Amino acid sequence: MDRYDRQTRLEGFGPEKQALLQQAKVLVIGAGGLGIPVLQYLTAMGVGTIGIVEHDTVSITNLQRQVLYTTADQGMSKVKLAATRLQQLNPEVKHIKHDTWLTTDNALELFRSYDVIVDCSDNFGTRYLVNDACVITGKPLVYGAIYKYEGQVSVFNYENGATYRCIFPEPPESGEMLNCNDIGVLGVLPGIIGCYQANETVKVITGIGTPLRNQLMTIDTLHNTQLVFNITPVAANLQLTALQADYEQTVCEVQGVQSLSVQQLEEWLKNGNRFTLLDVREDDEWEICHIPQSLHIPMARVFQQADKLPADAPVAVLCHHGMRSRAVAQRLTTLGFKKVYNIEGGIHAWASAIDDQMQTY
Repeated sequence: MDRYDRQTRLEGFGPEKQALLQQAKVLVIGAGGLGIPVLQYLTAMGVGTIGIVEHDTVSITNLQRQVLYTTADQGMSKVKLAATRLQQLNPEVKHIKHDTWLTTDNALELFRSYDVIVDCSDNFGTRYLVNDACVITGKPLVYGAIYKYEGQVSVFNYENGATYRCIFPEPPESGEMLNCNDIGVLGVLPGIIGCYQANETVKVITGIGTPLRNQLMTIDTLHNTQLVFNITPVAANLQLTALQADYEQTVCEVQGVQSLSVQQLEEWLKNGNRFTLLDVREDDEWEICHIPQSLHIPMARVFQQADKLPADAPVAVLCHHGMRSRAVAQRLTTLGFKKVYNIEGGIHAWASAIDDQMQTY
């Protein structure tokens, strides 16, 4: 037990929790930016069996954030390299290589062999497939996602809690997406979010602490802000019995969502443009500060109250820094809203560039 001495010394952890880790089987979807810190820390902490689903090879563009690989690894299989190096880190852990993409043909069979599923994928199609397969097989899902400087973490389908579809009911339609590679991401961000995912996985396995059940945590590394807001479970989303016939596997961003700067927003308001300014922050955030002309509907309730939004007028969506609003905006396009804008930088940018008297947080 010398290997795990520092964590077994912890009050509330001890050899009993270590034994739970060693008995656990965790499946990690993806061995890229998010997957690498998850794999490294779960391996180092002694999770007994770790499955790795990955079919990609190493590219030079991966190396700025996927720190398990080296320049000499270009063109080589990620899953094989990862398993080899993780074994060197901790030979007591069994690493199972699933050198394949996750599909509707293999997801259910794969998931049934594991206790916890960790989604480290980078596209909407796989996220919905992972979610649905977890619901059908009854597996808890540790979710993480990144966008530019921001990330999200949650634990879905845990102890009858909310699922991914409870906050994002449906994926964007096929053909409405923008290539992920055009967006960019800060190199350290996947490490931060991946570590949070590893932490939530350990909590689920061992029962320590309070997992992010029915909650979504957002982290903005650029402005050092962190928010947690509640998700309401939707009963129908907990009762899936079959996978969809197909899940779009290459989606990342909705082309129909346009960017709107806070300077442009100010002009729209001054000129009296006909549009809806939709603020999707939580109630406590709204109380701190808001733009008077905005309509306030928290993110988790937007899709139940979409009838409040005029379908024939543009909708500009606002949150704290722009990540939640982007997710809401992309969903609104799938509901038939034709002109949807994401306000880049959110109300923080508004306070910084337009209204320096506005209270910030």
